[in-house]
Amino acid sequence: MGSPSRHQLEPGFVLHQRPYRDTSLIVDLFTASQGRISVVARGVRKAKSRLAPLLQPFQPLLVSWVARGELGTLTAVESDGVPFILNRRVLISGFYVNELLVRLLHRDDPHPDLFKAYLDVLQHLSALQLSSAKVSIDEQVSLRWFEKQLLDELGYALVLDHEVSSGEGIRDDALYHYYLEQGPVLVESPQSENMLNTGSSGERDFVRIHGKSLFDIARGVFRDEVSLRESKRLMRAALAVHLGTKPLHSRELLNGLRAPNFKTKATELR
Repeated sequence: MGSPSRHQLEPGFVLHQRPYRDTSLIVDLFTASQGRISVVARGVRKAKSRLAPLLQPFQPLLVSWVARGELGTLTAVESDGVPFILNRRVLISGFYVNELLVRLLHRDDPHPDLFKAYLDVLQHLSALQLSSAKVSIDEQVSLRWFEKQLLDELGYALVLDHEVSSGEGIRDDALYHYYLEQGPVLVESPQSENMLNTGSSGERDFVRIHGKSLFDIARGVFRDEVSLRESKRLMRAALAVHLGTKPLHSRELLNGLRAPNFKTKATELR
């Protein structure tokens, strides 16, 4: 093992934490310079710990740590600004974004553009007010935009501008089968029919989606509820390829927090 490396006052956020031994925590952080890291925060579960109040989700931090292999040691933490305040329902969307990063990012793999996208989605979510009539639409748009940025950064960018069998540009009013391992194919094309009838199980995994929705995903501007619904379905399927079969805890939390005020739109968000 090489010499430990020291990192001083790097911008970052807490993604997740779990108990470690009697008084410590293992904390997953998303940092601007090193991507996702895991560190031991020693003694922070003691009653008089001054660091514990800072190690909370959505709080901008400056963190210092010593890296030793996959698990480093936290040496200092200080606030780097006002926390992002998310209302009761939007809070689950924040946890959903954090869980995606924990599940999909490799440790010590820098993603500075994704870190900026993370800041942007927290700003968008914190700006939403529960009483606003547009909150569910704006929340969905923010999540779809971040999901696209995440897939792009991980090297799994969706094909959104052309039909993969012919290379022709996407048509706004056309209907496509989006094959998760390849891209969009016109529903009425011979190739799509052939893939449905003779393809392997992976080739038969597809989402039906209109060209308009593909355009909207590419631009991050959604024109109607059909586009939002189709985009959510495609993003969920595309992420599931990489998430595997283990369910997301944030979706379980969403189910637990359902109340009459949230009932009609909550399931449309993720």
